[in-house]
Amino acid sequence: MNGQAIRLTVRPRPPRPEELTLRFSERAIKELETILRHYPDRKSAMLPALWIAQREYGGYLPPEAIAEVAYRLGRSYAEVEGVATFYTMYNKQPVGKYMLEVCTNLSCMLCGAYRILEYLQQKLGIQLGETTPDGLFTLTEVECLNNCGDAPVMQVGDIYCRQLTPEKIDAILEQLRNGDEHTVLQLAEVEVQLHLSEQERASL
Repeated sequence: MNGQAIRLTVRPRPPRPEELTLRFSERAIKELETILRHYPDRKSAMLPALWIAQREYGGYLPPEAIAEVAYRLGRSYAEVEGVATFYTMYNKQPVGKYMLEVCTNLSCMLCGAYRILEYLQQKLGIQLGETTPDGLFTLTEVECLNNCGDAPVMQVGDIYCRQLTPEKIDAILEQLRNGDEHTVLQLAEVEVQLHLSEQERASL
């Protein structure tokens, strides 16, 4: 193998049925049951169910969260895990209070996205995929955010930060440190609510 070490990824063992502790709140169960009425079968509600789980489990999907979604939808653990690991918006590891997701696709790259990434790494003292020691920020690189005309762009929770410069980055970080909006949990909440009508939200 040309002297290169082979790196193996060890997948966490899914909880056995007797080990499963259900953590969905009463509100979460009602939300899921309401959303299920929108679909012809329970499997079709897997994406909103995973958003509910991400909110209920503190911003990411540990094996226990995937197992609970599988239990509540009547699907296998492997099937739910396959969906959760396919989509990048579901966090498989613990993350910070805020996710800083910098687009590095073509338009953003040409407009300085990697300079923005380097600045964020220096400013926060972390590398891509890492979380600051205070648990506030996780820094990631993402594909196109569909805001090419305002490149470079970064998503923070439920908002886009456009036409980024070092000065704008400083202001954004300061605002996030002193506020309590656009968090990972709030993004999950927004995604869940998008699957409910105004009347349904009012009744829950």
